[in-house]
Amino acid sequence: MPNHLLSVTRRQFLAQSLTAGLGLVLAPSLHAGRRKTDPDSWALLADTHISADPTRVYQGVNLAGNLSTVLREILALKQNPAGVIISGDLAVNQGETGDYTTLAGLLQPLRQAEIPVYLALGNHDHREHFRQALREPGTLSGTVADKQVALVRSPRANWFVLDSLLKTIDSPGRLGDVQCAWLARTLDANPDKPAILVTHHNPGPRELAGPLEDTQELFDIIRPRKQVKAWVFGHTHVWRVKPDESGIHLINLPPVAYSFRKDDPSGWVHACLERKGIQLELRSLNPTHPQHGKTVQLKWRTRA
Repeated sequence: MPNHLLSVTRRQFLAQSLTAGLGLVLAPSLHAGRRKTDPDSWALLADTHISADPTRVYQGVNLAGNLSTVLREILALKQNPAGVIISGDLAVNQGETGDYTTLAGLLQPLRQAEIPVYLALGNHDHREHFRQALREPGTLSGTVADKQVALVRSPRANWFVLDSLLKTIDSPGRLGDVQCAWLARTLDANPDKPAILVTHHNPGPRELAGPLEDTQELFDIIRPRKQVKAWVFGHTHVWRVKPDESGIHLINLPPVAYSFRKDDPSGWVHACLERKGIQLELRSLNPTHPQHGKTVQLKWRTRA
């Protein structure tokens, strides 16, 4: 699959899809000053819920302000991360075109710092509005049933950014047969490096309201493929890490925007890939939160 040269608008910045399907990476500026990049460092974000109005306060927080604070922290790292991954619910509610235009403007400092950004879609996103805001007409191609998917390669792991948006404002998500088949094929073509999946929706029984409807179908693909080590997701606005029965780490990212419960942290996760695992550091927007700065050390399951 060839790369696509994309743009937000003439007044916004260039973007570029990377590697597979219609995954979106916001391309770095051609004139930015260069900093050293740590190829094993990644910033993991979820549930930014950006509004077209950058002054909007929702659930008691300034949405754009929270994201701007997170971006300043990422840019203050000693070295640039290899990339920033945002796992869906980019927009505040219905995924209006203006929401994505504002999001693009907020992400401009990452472009200037030459840090790529990979965007997934969640149930508060709108696929066509997303494309209208972030792509020029005529640049799309019809792979993976027009889902936003990407294979992002790094020295120590392959990231599979998937699209679980089923219907805007309808809580459950679904990957679908075509995307699952693409994932199985692509995993089989890349067996020799740890694989980390990223979706918006969390795993859960089909009878529950809200999670990924084809959770079992996805587990049937990834559990026997031992290179799959972790599944990263958002959606629940809860920070939690636990293994599933096969040893795959389930990493539930905190929200950037707001928490549903007052004691849960909002913020982001600094992930550092290691030879046999990954270290996760919670970066709470509230630096006095008891979990702020705490690290979780995860070891990859073996191939045996």
